This record gives sequence, C-alpha cells and structure tokens, in this order.
Amino acid sequence: MLLHKLLKALMQNIWMIWERCFAWSSRFRGSHISRFGICTVMIKKYKGDPILCVDSTLIEQGDSIGELHLDNRMILEYIRSEGVDRAALKIARLGRQAMKQISQAYEHQPEFRNVNALVGITLLHRGLTHGLGFETQAMKPNLFRKVTTFYLRWLLAVMHPDGKLRIERGSEALVPMVLIHTRTSLLARFPPNPTSHNDNREMNAD
Repeated sequence: MLLHKLLKALMQNIWMIWERCFAWSSRFRGSHISRFGICTVMIKKYKGDPILCVDSTLIEQGDSIGELHLDNRMILEYIRSEGVDRAALKIARLGRQAMKQISQAYEHQPEFRNVNALVGITLLHRGLTHGLGFETQAMKPNLFRKVTTFYLRWLLAVMHPDGKLRIERGSEALVPMVLIHTRTSLLARFPPNPTSHNDNREMNAD
C-alpha cells in the first residue's frame, strides 16, 4: 500500500512537470492567455470542422475562440489536502467564480471582444454541463479523439485516487466530450456586472 502511494505521488509529480512544459509551449499557439482562478483561457483561431450550437451560433474555421483549461495542479492540491468529495465541491464553486470572471472579461477586456465561444474537452463533463451550463457535443471518431481519450484517461488515473479502478469499471462511459459556452449562453448564464472591471492576471502571448 505504501509503495503504491509513493508510486502514485511520483507519477503525479512527473505529470505536473509535463503540464508546466505544455503550458509554456501553449504561449505560442494562441494570441492571448488570461488566468481566471482555477481556469485558464487561451484565445486562438478555431481550426476544426464547423460546430452548430444549440443557440444557433456557428463556430467556423478562423473564428476567435477561448480554449478553456482547468488548473490540474490546483485540483491535485485540493484532492490531496481535502479529499475527493470536498475537493469536488470546492472545484465546482471555483468553476462558477471563473465563469463569472470570464463573463466580466467579455465586457471589459479588448482581447475578448471578438471571442465567439469558450471551448474545452473533458471526460468528466456531467457536473460542468449541469452546474455551469455548458453545452456538450461528441467528438468526431478520428485519430485526434483516440489520442485525446488516451491522454484524458491517463490524467484521470494519475490525478484521482481511484482513477485506475474507475477507468477499468466504466471505460465505455469515459468518452471525451467537447464543452461549449457560446458568447450568448455565457452572458445569459453569468450576466456581467457593468460597474465592475476584471482585475485578473493576464499573460500576452504575442
């Protein structure tokens, strides 16, 4: 048991080093990066197939989108210090706070004026769908989906104390989904305060 915990901690630390390297390289993939608490948004040009959203927003190649990422280092720290259940509640609360801050950025940060939608990919999409109002769409069955599935399942196995067991028991349900909040849906769900200005730390990636 002790050896298992040590190996798990080692894998988590190695994964965090990989994530820091990936985050650094991401600076060159987008035009602007902003941090909103537990979330990071990288503004970039969309390059995939057209996406028709439920509110009739059409996301096409060349449109400006915000690629949404969760801070896995923070998530790991909460899991280690507070346990899985309490960490999940805290992460959900921080996610709502981040969405409110992003909504403010749409109103007050010039970099967000032309952002058509927030887009992310995750295995654990149910809480984000119901709690934060994201629309979900299935990924097309291609090589990118296979690589993404492998990557996210390994991330779950490394981050979650019972991640490996969860994958073995329910791998069919652990399929990556595209999460989308269009500009219209985000502002409707989290109306910005017109008198408040966003003071989040920003990193230009020019």
